[in-house]
Amino acid sequence: MSDVFNFREKAFVHNGHLDDCAIFGTGSDSPPDVTMSSRMCLIRAPRHVAQQGFTLLEIMVVVVIIGLLAAIVVPNFIGNIDTAAKNRAKQDIRGIETALNLYRLDNFKYPSTADGLQALVSNPGEANAPNWKQQLPRLPIDPWNKPYQYAYPGQHGEFDVFSYGADGQEGGEGINADIGNWEL
Repeated sequence: MSDVFNFREKAFVHNGHLDDCAIFGTGSDSPPDVTMSSRMCLIRAPRHVAQQGFTLLEIMVVVVIIGLLAAIVVPNFIGNIDTAAKNRAKQDIRGIETALNLYRLDNFKYPSTADGLQALVSNPGEANAPNWKQQLPRLPIDPWNKPYQYAYPGQHGEFDVFSYGADGQEGGEGINADIGNWEL
């Protein structure tokens, strides 16, 4: 079957003249030769309906691009999560340190290690804190869902407030390193 069909039996009338028509476009995208004297009208055949949508190759290229972007972005994002957890722990320790200093101003001494940080939230007793005021509405927990540690007298300063890091054990490196008020 030819790409160009001439329909002489179904000719069109244009300005009183009988015109020949041709259909093209199914196999070749170029129209047949038409001269001004032939008065042939051209009708472009529609593309196949199956050509609408995306091919498997196009979808695979998009998936690969998304995968490459994820491979670049996700490690940076995860690194920022660890840094944010450390920064949050440092801020919590600064807040506890401030509350302990206010406790000392009211009661003339820091809470004992036995009373711990709980003395900032609930009264440890008249003998230990004669002018007790609640310094914190609740005790914060570190970003790894463990309580902050407190020691009075401290090994690094007058008192120590610290977190053991992500692993919950003394020492460590990186995200597992101890974070204390002595390094702020």
